[in-house]
Amino acid sequence: MGETQKLWSCKEKGLFQYLILLFVWKAVSGQIHYSIPEEMHKGSFVGNIAEDLGMDGKHLSDHDLRIVTRTGMVQYFTLNINNGHLQTSERLDREAICGEAEKCILKFQVMVESKRKLYGIEVEITDINDNAPHFPPGEQEVKINEISPQGSRFPLPEAQDQDLGINSVQSYQLTGSSHFSLDVKKGENGARRVELVLEKVLDREEQSVYDLTLTATDGGDPVRTGTTQIQVIVLDANDNAPVFSQPLYAFTIEENISKGSTIGRVRAADLDEGINGELRYSFKKATKKDSQMFFLNATTGIITVIGDVDFEISPFYEFEVQAEDYAGLFDRAKVEITVTDLNDNAPELTVTFLTNSINENSPTGTVIAILNVEDQDSGINGEVTCLIPQILPFQLKKSTDNFYSLVTVDALDREQRESYNITVSVTDHGTPSLSMDMVIALHILDTNDNPPHFSKSVYTSYFMENNQRGASVFSLTASDPDWEENSRITYSISKRDISDSSLSSCLSINSETGTIYALRLFDYEEFQEIHFQVKAQDGGSPPLSSNVSVTLFILDQNDNAPEILYPSTPTDGSTGIELAPHSSEPGYLVTKVVAVDADSGQNAWLSYQLLKATEPGLFTIGLHTGEIRTTRPFLDKDALKQSLVVLVKDNGQPPLSASVTVTVVLANSIPDILTDLSSISAPADPQSDLTFYLVVAVAFVSCLFFTFLLVLLALRLYRWRNSQLCDSGSVNFSGVPVSQFVGIDGVQAFLRSYCQEVSLTTDSRKSQFNMSKANYANTLTNQLTGEVKDSILAGEDFNLNREDQIILQVS
Repeated sequence: MGETQKLWSCKEKGLFQYLILLFVWKAVSGQIHYSIPEEMHKGSFVGNIAEDLGMDGKHLSDHDLRIVTRTGMVQYFTLNINNGHLQTSERLDREAICGEAEKCILKFQVMVESKRKLYGIEVEITDINDNAPHFPPGEQEVKINEISPQGSRFPLPEAQDQDLGINSVQSYQLTGSSHFSLDVKKGENGARRVELVLEKVLDREEQSVYDLTLTATDGGDPVRTGTTQIQVIVLDANDNAPVFSQPLYAFTIEENISKGSTIGRVRAADLDEGINGELRYSFKKATKKDSQMFFLNATTGIITVIGDVDFEISPFYEFEVQAEDYAGLFDRAKVEITVTDLNDNAPELTVTFLTNSINENSPTGTVIAILNVEDQDSGINGEVTCLIPQILPFQLKKSTDNFYSLVTVDALDREQRESYNITVSVTDHGTPSLSMDMVIALHILDTNDNPPHFSKSVYTSYFMENNQRGASVFSLTASDPDWEENSRITYSISKRDISDSSLSSCLSINSETGTIYALRLFDYEEFQEIHFQVKAQDGGSPPLSSNVSVTLFILDQNDNAPEILYPSTPTDGSTGIELAPHSSEPGYLVTKVVAVDADSGQNAWLSYQLLKATEPGLFTIGLHTGEIRTTRPFLDKDALKQSLVVLVKDNGQPPLSASVTVTVVLANSIPDILTDLSSISAPADPQSDLTFYLVVAVAFVSCLFFTFLLVLLALRLYRWRNSQLCDSGSVNFSGVPVSQFVGIDGVQAFLRSYCQEVSLTTDSRKSQFNMSKANYANTLTNQLTGEVKDSILAGEDFNLNREDQIILQVS
């Protein structure tokens, strides 16, 4: 136990010595190389990668360092992200990792995420003397014929040491008998062959068995040894040893050969007969791996496969076979088995770095992914081609070793394509070729690179004047192919042909829908058209905008009645007088009515009509000129003062009108006017007479109605009394017809008949005639004008009191 602790203490001392000798260098290829001894504890320091890459140890988190390894590869190292130190993740055994390889080098890559750059790392595992020499288990037998001459040589089992170089077996020592000595020969590959040399002639009858001890010593520090017991059996004479047909047997097989398949056969011959000529074949100098892969038939010498042959695990096998007879004579031959590679491994794609979305304005050369391509086959079977089979704005660029970068090569436009499914295909050059595909989904993020777009450069719309306040007069929209906020459009009125304050009180626009509303009632006579610009702005950062010109044309309505300019209404209340000589011929121009209309178009087309005249047929008026002319010569019976009511009507729908009263005096001069007027007694006002007659008629009808009601009430009382008398005194009126009595139903029928004949009201707002006592014209509403015209043309008399308007409706 103390010796074991001493060995471990020496081992740890050796490890620390190796740590002191640790060195780092950067090769010309750009890879970083470290060298460490095997058997270091988990978490041992390997190297300062951050320092070797020239990074600031205080800001390592900004660089995001990580180790990139091939899929399925054992992770022997870890990276401390706090200080950038490379450390072991487990105890490293060089013999388990690299076997008998002269150099044990582990390769991997370290990626700097911030730079999207890979650095190659090599860690060489150096050997330490951690394995003692050992012999095959059990006691070894050596059979020597008693007639063997002095100096005969017999092979002894060689010690195996998994260490390399000076740490492997360096010497042998034999103890136990002076009849034998050792002869150690160094082979071409550095291995030492041990042979037992017969120093003295043997006599089986004197001693048939010799027990020897063979000790193997390595050259490590500390020195390690291994021993085995050799029993030498002296045999009777057998003077012919087996001989192989050839010293070297070379076989070639393909990987993945099925178990139980025959590889070949070794043959040896022995000239002896009988039991001395019978041979047994066995493996010599075969490792455990060889014995688990192949089987040698001890009788026939046929070699068969018992394991899984894989070129990627081991492409070559070498061992020795021995043919031995029962007398202990033998011969050895070398067997070499070469494994040929088959294309049995498809290429593998591993994503080392990947981003699933980029902006559409990303510059060309932007790295989307870093891929690692591996093929476990060798030669042409391991050569691969990596490409993108589709025509896309992306390209694969080879970086270091088998790493490829997927980058953009053309400008991206999200409005043309929002996402890509990029297929990366890798194919090897074997026969038949094997391949692997990987699909990388990439989303294109939107940037505000498109301003809002109007479908027209100029918009024109029409709406009628006298619109309702707040009514929609026009609507326009713009489109934006961008996404979300970048396509969210707001509208505003940006430029106007009138002052901002004036238009802002006239129009407004819905910032979300683009609908334009009228804030006031528009008058065609004030505005005929409005010019302004609408601005559409998106919600991007920075925002983009577009302007469009809008023209709103206001359409005219017939909302202005004709205005009579001549004859004008006198300010003193008197009536203007026109002179017409007694000697006027037919067609004489008495005067001309002049009127204008503030509307436009057909709404301003005026027509003139003579509604009323003192002497019908004496005067006529031009339909479109307004000229009043005589139609016949004046007669003595004609009144000297003629009153003419002229109606001026426009052509709108509905039409509006105005009227004026023209007084024509039949006289040759002003003095004649005064003379004639003094001789004319003031006529009774026909309107006053009409009002008087109406009042008398209403009073009469009212008295008659109340008298009828009293009579009817008396009859009802009389009839009720008679019925009471008949009931009590048996009075009978059976001879009186029922129709001679008028009931309440009769009164209601009378009232309905009366209302159909005459209807009087003093508070009507719909059908009223407004005429001044001086017969001057006032502007009439549309309904008023129509009713006046109909009443006059029907020949009905009318009279309107200016203070108390009374409407007579004749059915």
